[in-house]
Amino acid sequence: MSTVLAVALAILGVMVLVVLHELGHFFAAKAVGMRVEKLYLFFGPKIFSVTRGETEYGIGTIPAGGYAKITGMNPDEELPPEVAPRGYYNQPVWKRIVVILAGPLVNLVVAFVVLFGTAFAAEEPTELAVSAIAPNTPAEAQLEDGDRVVSVDGFDGAGLPLTERALGFQERVDSHECPGTPSDGCRAEDPVEFVVERDGETLPLEIRPFFDGELDRNRLGFSFAETEFVAVNRSIGEAAGSSLDTIWFISSETVSTFAQLFKASEREKLGSVVGAVEVTRRAFQFDFITALKLIGFISLSLALVNLLPFLPLDGGHVFWGIVEKLRGKRVPFAVMERASVIGFALVMGIFFIGLWNDVGRFQDGSFDIF
Repeated sequence: MSTVLAVALAILGVMVLVVLHELGHFFAAKAVGMRVEKLYLFFGPKIFSVTRGETEYGIGTIPAGGYAKITGMNPDEELPPEVAPRGYYNQPVWKRIVVILAGPLVNLVVAFVVLFGTAFAAEEPTELAVSAIAPNTPAEAQLEDGDRVVSVDGFDGAGLPLTERALGFQERVDSHECPGTPSDGCRAEDPVEFVVERDGETLPLEIRPFFDGELDRNRLGFSFAETEFVAVNRSIGEAAGSSLDTIWFISSETVSTFAQLFKASEREKLGSVVGAVEVTRRAFQFDFITALKLIGFISLSLALVNLLPFLPLDGGHVFWGIVEKLRGKRVPFAVMERASVIGFALVMGIFFIGLWNDVGRFQDGSFDIF
């Protein structure tokens, strides 16, 4: 597949996920009787718009998401009498939460459907094997080309797709840090419990990672080899179970990352829409099934990020709706405005950290490095 076509398909895939997310809000709002003024792909000044009924549909200039504008999302806004009853803040809290959660729910459903469908793929890799051992690294001392990686610190990734298993291995190696401030080449204080299979024999090894200053993470010094592919015939139950296991793994790792953003090693895991498009582009050039899986992962990530309890994200609206229900009265809009400033700053900070990480990955080629 040509690079241009792969890029176009990757961008289209991400755009479709954004549109589906906003359509979730749109249809839920319509279903509970709210008035939707606008449904836009992207932000900023409009490039194109058309009005159908009471809703304006359009495309903005800044490719960073999309939005469904529901009437009356500012509780202090004065609405015309004919539309006021259908305003957002004139609806019961449960209706508002349903509308807000509909967007992430659509992305969760898309993620499950994609992963469930690809679980029936005719072939998949059988194992992760050691390859391309770098000289003068911890891996050179104890590993050999062709060693099959069984587990890392007790994690074997059973039931997970190979890419998630590799990511799980990498994250556990990276968690072993040098004492004090890391410097290029320093060795971790505690060894990784690394189990491999070599010549039919299982070998438990203890290997202390080194800090790679160029990649800014802890490594052992090898890559994963290409593996043989075998036919897989999953039942419906097995496919569903595999999909749910993958969703749980990615969700727990995402929550862990956001909970530890003050740690440099966790911030390095963040990515942006730029990285999502690039990784998806490469996957399309590799094979269609891998690309579909990545789109499923991006859809899941979109749902999880939007559930963070900060305005202007969906989770922020849910949070303040719950607060209102517990208080028994509406939260002053001024309070939510101040909170939204902090939330927006956090969201933009996360976005720029992810973008910065992606730029670094482009420069050092680490999009390809396990």
